[in-house]
Amino acid sequence: HFYETQKSMGTETYITVPSFFKCPISLDVMRSPVSLCTGVTYDRASIQRWLDGGNNTCPATMQVLRTKEFIPNLTLQRLIKAWSDSVGRYAAASPPPDPTLKEVNESLRRLSLEKDDEIRLEILVRFVKDSDANRTFLSARKDLVPMLGGSEEDRKRLSNLMLTNGGGDCLTEILLAIQRGNLESKIESVRVLEVISSLDTQSKLIIAERDEILTEVITFISTESDPSLIEASLSFLITIAKSKRVRSKLIAAKTITKIKDILLTEETPSVAVTEKSLKLLETLTSKREGRSEICRGDGGRCVEGVVRKLLKVSTTATEHAVTILWCLCYVFGEDKRVKETVERSNGVTKLLVVIQSNCSPMVRQMAKDVIKVLKVKPSASDLVAYETKTTHIMPF
Repeated sequence: HFYETQKSMGTETYITVPSFFKCPISLDVMRSPVSLCTGVTYDRASIQRWLDGGNNTCPATMQVLRTKEFIPNLTLQRLIKAWSDSVGRYAAASPPPDPTLKEVNESLRRLSLEKDDEIRLEILVRFVKDSDANRTFLSARKDLVPMLGGSEEDRKRLSNLMLTNGGGDCLTEILLAIQRGNLESKIESVRVLEVISSLDTQSKLIIAERDEILTEVITFISTESDPSLIEASLSFLITIAKSKRVRSKLIAAKTITKIKDILLTEETPSVAVTEKSLKLLETLTSKREGRSEICRGDGGRCVEGVVRKLLKVSTTATEHAVTILWCLCYVFGEDKRVKETVERSNGVTKLLVVIQSNCSPMVRQMAKDVIKVLKVKPSASDLVAYETKTTHIMPF
């Protein structure tokens, strides 16, 4: 400990200053503590002068720095402020500033320019590990996702830091950003969840167990939501839906109804939103309760929405749509209403065109299977429409 003397009302008061509150260079209480890659913390002004002087070593350890990047030590900054408050506003004329996003954003901006993936991940992992506050800041940062471009092992390390060892608080903060943040914060928070959940089954399950997160994200799949938010939400749900347990949770949460509304909306969704809506629906058809929900809901309106997207959006959307119909009609064929809806929605004509399209051979065979299982012969109008469309099939 280091002793500081403060004169007040003609008397001397001795204040004990914890040594780790003092900058190793200036020996003054740090106003803006930042940490180098060596793990040693300095006051920003002091270490910046050291680095600007052409030095490439850590002053305390004399280690050669792999990078001159430093990150704000928000935890220490909060401790210094709490300490200064408790001892009667020590150095009241210039108290340590409250932690703000400004320093963190600037640090992460510089970090995003770092070319060495190993260094970027090392710094980012140290930043996340430092405190819950740091994890909170990262959860809302739009440049977090591209910074996770390192090895799978490094990304798993980051995932573990955010989801385990107290990282549950990180999910709580991400949930708050999703609930209360602006549009950009909502979009980027959902993208962060997608990146983390894409690593392994355990990550998917940990996130999916937070029912509040799933509930909020599912509400974003709405025709009234921003297209970018819808797309990000669908991507995240597709990622976690690779787990059977999660698929059941999504079906129970009426996700299929949300997808149906998107497929049937009069306003044309973006290509990406349509493709991902169909991909998620295709994933959910692997569960019996999912197929049941599709078949019985609103008199087959979901199936009608799928048929509508055949040949209307892209090759990818068409292939997802055909796969859904193949699963419902050919593989399981559990409900006659599905077949009736396909016929009523001009599905036979569209499937005939798919057979002659540039879709994959497997999807073209699926289209043949569906037509066969419908047990209907194309009508004269179907054949005329078929001949007309095959002369100028959409160049997806």
